[in-house]
Amino acid sequence: MHGKSRGVAVMLGGLLAAAASGAAPARPNLVFVFSDQQSWDMLGSYGNPDIQTPHLDRLALAGVRFNHCISNSPVCTPYRGMLFSGQHPLNQGAIQNDLQMLPGNGTYFAEVLRDAGYRTGYYGKWHLYGGDRERGVPPGPCRYGFDDEFLVNNCTLSFDAAHAFYWDQDGRTKQLYNAWEPDGQTRQAMDFVDRRAGQPFALFLSWHPPHNWSGGHEGYSAPEDLLKLYDPGALRLRSTVPDTPQVRRAYQGHMALVSGIDRAFGRLMEKLDERGLADNTIVVFTSDHGDMLQSYGWAPNHKGRAESISCRVPLLVRWPARLKPGTSDLLVGTLDLMPTLLGLMGLPVPATCQGRDTSGALMAGRDDGVEALPLFYLPLNWRGVYTRRHTYSVALHDPAEAPVPGGRKTFDVLYDRQADPAETRNLFNDPDSAALRGKLHAQTLEFMKMFGDAGLDCREIIRRVVREEDLPSVEGPLSRRSDGAEARLRGRPVDLLKDVVPAP
Repeated sequence: MHGKSRGVAVMLGGLLAAAASGAAPARPNLVFVFSDQQSWDMLGSYGNPDIQTPHLDRLALAGVRFNHCISNSPVCTPYRGMLFSGQHPLNQGAIQNDLQMLPGNGTYFAEVLRDAGYRTGYYGKWHLYGGDRERGVPPGPCRYGFDDEFLVNNCTLSFDAAHAFYWDQDGRTKQLYNAWEPDGQTRQAMDFVDRRAGQPFALFLSWHPPHNWSGGHEGYSAPEDLLKLYDPGALRLRSTVPDTPQVRRAYQGHMALVSGIDRAFGRLMEKLDERGLADNTIVVFTSDHGDMLQSYGWAPNHKGRAESISCRVPLLVRWPARLKPGTSDLLVGTLDLMPTLLGLMGLPVPATCQGRDTSGALMAGRDDGVEALPLFYLPLNWRGVYTRRHTYSVALHDPAEAPVPGGRKTFDVLYDRQADPAETRNLFNDPDSAALRGKLHAQTLEFMKMFGDAGLDCREIIRRVVREEDLPSVEGPLSRRSDGAEARLRGRPVDLLKDVVPAP
């Protein structure tokens, strides 16, 4: 990354200058922007030669670009639960999509910010209210501290200007953006910056693209001007996908959606510059998980797997007042984002946080502070670890889906990403890799023990922790989650599962 004393010197310099002038250092603002279903390789700054992302690439040059940011549980609701609580899903309840995260279970991210005097704003996709997606989120504990401005659509798959909507501040009435969804959400975020420019603020903007949706173009429809940026016949596809016209249209649409959020991001950065806020605002860009984009023949599966294109996401952090630009090999997972950002901001990290505060390593320019990150997705019953070189996962129970062609169990994988960046050679059953597999399995079990995860089949977990009256919608197909169901929990899963014997 950079010299070991770089970050400390910059930080101390700022503090000494403030002390000499008799003024306290200004508290930094926070602008946290995240897309939905965008792998790390879908940005120009991460080496993609085709994708057009000039504004995000500019952020990468002006800030710190992380080579190893991992979505610990690479699916929408589990990611959001970990981001806003700093806790494993078995502690806060966001185990799978459309379960409601427990309120009042420690001090959550926005609650820390609110209690420290920050004005909080949240715009875009929420996906934490559970059950029926066709509901607004009422003011109160299920906004988890976003008590100032909160304009979300909970979770929808309609991005076009004719249908894209949000619920009003009271969570009661639908309002149309009258714009392509990311443009409307960014406009709301910019208005928030204008209103809060004179006081510390924390803004969270959650775009739904480039997630596949109900539009055409193989499920990745984008405005026509964005689609025209890409010639599908000229795109360089991932080596793990079949080269067909359908796949090329999907990649064209996906890249067009990414260029659309890049364009919106540029407007938000212009607003910070216009208001003179850029220097002392921590800007973060990342994504909740990746998109398989038909890799490995697993269509239509998009996420929920240990492969890098599912779990590895971009992470760009810019703070001109304190962070020197560069790249970092520091391992950062979803669970680490809340404590790390609070650490950077000089705010207390709640004792309930289970991730690491890596702000000290980041400010000091150290890349070696973390050896491994936990990987897991409880609904598909696999656990694993990600290290700087290897990816490992193991199926604790037979998955509900059939193995891929060739008979390989989908979630029993071991990859050496240094020798095999595309993760096409599975070493799980390789005799020469037995010792390595044993080490990674031991790390997996250690993480499970740390989080109180006994490895129980997720179907049994759901039966034990979800309220009985809500079980029919949770266990049924996704289409049934628009019937008014709440998908509430009876309590903390770790407390309700104490009698389970840990998996070997």
